[in-house]
Amino acid sequence: MLSSESLHPPMYSRSNSQASVDSTSMEDFWCEVENIKEITEERQDDQAVLEVKPPDEGELEAEWLHDVGLSTLISGSEEEDGEALLSTLTRTQAAAVQKRYNTYTQTMRKKNKHQVRDVRDIFGPTFEAIPVSPAMTNGIQLPVHKPASSCLECEFEKDNQSVTEELSFEVSFSESITVIPKHREWHSNQSFKKEESVLPNFMIRKSRFGLTEVGDLSLDDMKKIRYLSLIELTAFYDALGIELKRNRTERVKGRENGLFGVPLTILLESDQKKIPGIKVPLIFQKLLLKLEETGLETEGILRVPGSASRVKSLRQEIETKFEEDTFDWNQVRNNDAAGLLKMFIRELPSPLFTVEYLPAFITLVEKIPKVKLQLQALHLLIMLLPDASRDAAKVLLQFLKKVVSNEGKNKMTLWNVSMIVAPNLFVYKGKRANQEEMLAAATTARIVRLLIKYQDILWMVPNFLISQVRKMNEAAMNNTKRQLMFDKGVRRLLRRKTMERERPERTESDIPEGVIRVHAPLHSKVSMAIQLNNQTKVKDILARFYCENSHEPSESMKMQIQSLHEIGGNIGQHCLDPDAYMLDVYHANPQAEWVIKPKIS
Repeated sequence: MLSSESLHPPMYSRSNSQASVDSTSMEDFWCEVENIKEITEERQDDQAVLEVKPPDEGELEAEWLHDVGLSTLISGSEEEDGEALLSTLTRTQAAAVQKRYNTYTQTMRKKNKHQVRDVRDIFGPTFEAIPVSPAMTNGIQLPVHKPASSCLECEFEKDNQSVTEELSFEVSFSESITVIPKHREWHSNQSFKKEESVLPNFMIRKSRFGLTEVGDLSLDDMKKIRYLSLIELTAFYDALGIELKRNRTERVKGRENGLFGVPLTILLESDQKKIPGIKVPLIFQKLLLKLEETGLETEGILRVPGSASRVKSLRQEIETKFEEDTFDWNQVRNNDAAGLLKMFIRELPSPLFTVEYLPAFITLVEKIPKVKLQLQALHLLIMLLPDASRDAAKVLLQFLKKVVSNEGKNKMTLWNVSMIVAPNLFVYKGKRANQEEMLAAATTARIVRLLIKYQDILWMVPNFLISQVRKMNEAAMNNTKRQLMFDKGVRRLLRRKTMERERPERTESDIPEGVIRVHAPLHSKVSMAIQLNNQTKVKDILARFYCENSHEPSESMKMQIQSLHEIGGNIGQHCLDPDAYMLDVYHANPQAEWVIKPKIS
């Protein structure tokens, strides 16, 4: 956190010297806060926060169990998905669930509420609780593994070196922590020094399953990814000895029509009537496109404010003319467009990076001492975002990366951009901007830097979470099969089917081991059996179809935007990485269908 001296805007005069820049490193932030204050004072009544009674600890844990898909533990109902999810948890994840459930049950017993289930009824009598260490404030202690050397501790110390460090997505982040680093306390002059030059570089270690982007999975599977991400994030904070706090979701009364101050979901519902499948509101896309086309090389773009009166007038005109596509974007100056963009972000009833997890973002900066660990926590927080917020955040960060890449012309460094954007993302219109909240927003300037620098990593779904989704789906299918076996009619049908199988016929289901049938409905050759080996990659299969259809001139263009999809079995739908090894994917999901079709962008 900032010191008391840092709570007040410093006196400054801009200079080209590095020393002067460092001494006024908070200048851009406080200027932006003042600009926001001037603009928002005129529009205070547009949105109002509906007051909510502060929850007790039991209610918070009940909300947590609901948010991770385990409300069945509270209701007592036999919900298949809840059982399936529990069956996939790692040891640290199970400990996190156990801890929250124990807190909930203790609170309910004190209130003399309804009977609650014993934790052993949920995890089974053989579940071994992780021992409690009094030295750890959160009550969780990981098993101690003794590595041959202190390479983990050396790895923690590499954060400030200009080297590229490798990241693995194969093992749970919380399970990977075997050494608990000491917490680093922020000091007023240390936390806001120019640091983008020392942020380390990371690269993802690509496994034989390749990489998976957020949009490569079905909506149902992404819902399960969210459940698991919240459990994993909680286990991760527990493993570091840090309390993971959440704000209760605030109910903010926003506008139900128009463009500014309207929830992203409502904007998308309207836009999807025009463009089915669109993921980012058209007005947001247009504001970003305007700035990308004409503003990337404008000196001080984002930092130098446009005219407040012009921005207000342009906003009103856009509100009335945008839907009819009669608004003249050529009249909008670059700095005014930047003002409109920041206004749009700031006035969202629910911020892009949800207020519910704002304490987790703040704690990430204050309590987690190493960049790699901060990145892992941030990664899980991104997985938790609602679809609409995450998709909008992604295009915003892509734009900000382009702004920074034009630093030579627009004079906007990663540091400058983070200081300008942070107040708009985290001091938003739905909350009162008191000193405490502005303090939190200043802290999140570092989060913005991490988001911009590591965005290519943050939108990749960790493979260990995908593996857990597969296990969860398999467990749910097995539960369904067991229930069906109790139905007499189903048993009779199965007996009849068994008798029919005694008269074997050669069908497509008799494809030999290691051979897959790939379907390509957009090609002239719509189906092909392909023998897999250890070196067969997804891109080899795509190339095979390209060769078979090379006589069709239009197909070469189609192949550039088409991907191989894994559908069914233990996954809903999964767009595969061209570098994934198909035999490994096949063994992970032998019941899947394999279809070549356009990737949903």
